[in-house]
Amino acid sequence: MRRGPAAVRLLTDGFREERRVAVPSFVDRVVLHVAAGRGGGGVASVHREKFKPLGGPDGGNGGNGGDVVLRVDPDVTTLVDYHHQPHRRAGHGAHGAGANRSGSQGQSLILAVPDGTLVRDSDGGVLADLVGAGTDLLVAQGGRGGLGNAALASPRRKAPGFALKGEPGDERTIVLELKVVADVGLVGFPSAGKSSLVASISRARPKIADYPFTTLVPNLGVVTAGDTTFTAADVPGLIEGASEGRGLGHDFLRHVERCAALVHVIDCATIEPGRDPLSDLEVIEAELARYGGLADRPRLVALNKVDVPDGRELAELVRPDLEARGLTVLAVSAASREGLRELTYAMGRVVAEARAARPAAEPTRIVLHPPAVGGAEFTVAREAQVWRVRGVKPQRWVGQTDFSNDEAVGYLADRLARLGVEERLLELGARPGDAVAIGRDDDAVVFDFDPAIGAGAESRLGPRTPHGPRGTDHRLD
Repeated sequence: MRRGPAAVRLLTDGFREERRVAVPSFVDRVVLHVAAGRGGGGVASVHREKFKPLGGPDGGNGGNGGDVVLRVDPDVTTLVDYHHQPHRRAGHGAHGAGANRSGSQGQSLILAVPDGTLVRDSDGGVLADLVGAGTDLLVAQGGRGGLGNAALASPRRKAPGFALKGEPGDERTIVLELKVVADVGLVGFPSAGKSSLVASISRARPKIADYPFTTLVPNLGVVTAGDTTFTAADVPGLIEGASEGRGLGHDFLRHVERCAALVHVIDCATIEPGRDPLSDLEVIEAELARYGGLADRPRLVALNKVDVPDGRELAELVRPDLEARGLTVLAVSAASREGLRELTYAMGRVVAEARAARPAAEPTRIVLHPPAVGGAEFTVAREAQVWRVRGVKPQRWVGQTDFSNDEAVGYLADRLARLGVEERLLELGARPGDAVAIGRDDDAVVFDFDPAIGAGAESRLGPRTPHGPRGTDHRLD
């Protein structure tokens, strides 16, 4: 989707001033903040009917939160939408309900990205390379819904009076980089005629002018040569030092990484001093070598602007030297269309050979999982005046617990005891009344250590109620 300049009107000192603000139409790198949906909470409910007011637990589970998925869409060619809206969030799961009714699942968020999108984490590490229509990347997974009291019931805990809270979804900051998927990349100095060639051999209509750096974005054109149809892209002009950040070429060199072949478009009619076809070719090849990863691409050379008399003479002069280097050389003119048929068929042969050599790409589904953590399921360490418990399971269980419900707190204590947390604290010298923190440093839950704590039912019904498993409501026995 292309967007033109937008009019912005400002009222200053009684005069109306109109300014034109350029809105980008091609964006090939964005920072995207994604958040999956939160899981819905389970519900604590008791089945009731006539003559059976306490018929047992029937609380349903919460629904899972929605995922955030990146999906390759051939109709999308730019990342401009994410440039304008860099924060995206999936739907939350609904809470459970009585009568064993589970909450609905959160709406997953499908984000369409162009073919050839590279996904990096915030530190620059590569997470996935999305190539091929329909390829999916699950970049943020929705939180799991909490269990209702019907799912928490057991022979020892027949009617729990609590439920588990839903888990938060993943939140992630990623960087999307677009590498245009083209079969042939046209490279060369500014104003060498790359955009004119693309316009002449395809239906693409790029902006063309006779000054340097006219092309600010890669232009794609579909070319047909016999039975072969392929895409050609002109890359914004390279200059010496482009691989080090000079000019515009450094920003767009990555767009030729996926090309099956490269075409050197050389201006044979340039009037700039110190330039000639051989030196232009050497400068561009040096920049490609510094960028790296392109040495195995076959090369073609298009000696452009032979419609100019001096350009034709220069092309004939340097052609033997270029062919002596093993290069396929064609004299062309985008203006008079001379040699374009031969050029397209030469590109088509290279593309057909490259396609036959590589296997067909199949749509895949990629799921990002947190890195596996080796060692014990939890760790306990003394920090200042607090015992700090860290681990995936303890931290997740704390997040699921409703601390306003005594039975839920007792159920958490039972889970931690079965995992061995209480035993480990006693081995390290923890005493009743010591502060124990579980969770991340910024939002940890702190409570007093008491391995002999009674059930929540005892605190509600008084000391005469017999003890049972923590998290048991004796009113429903």
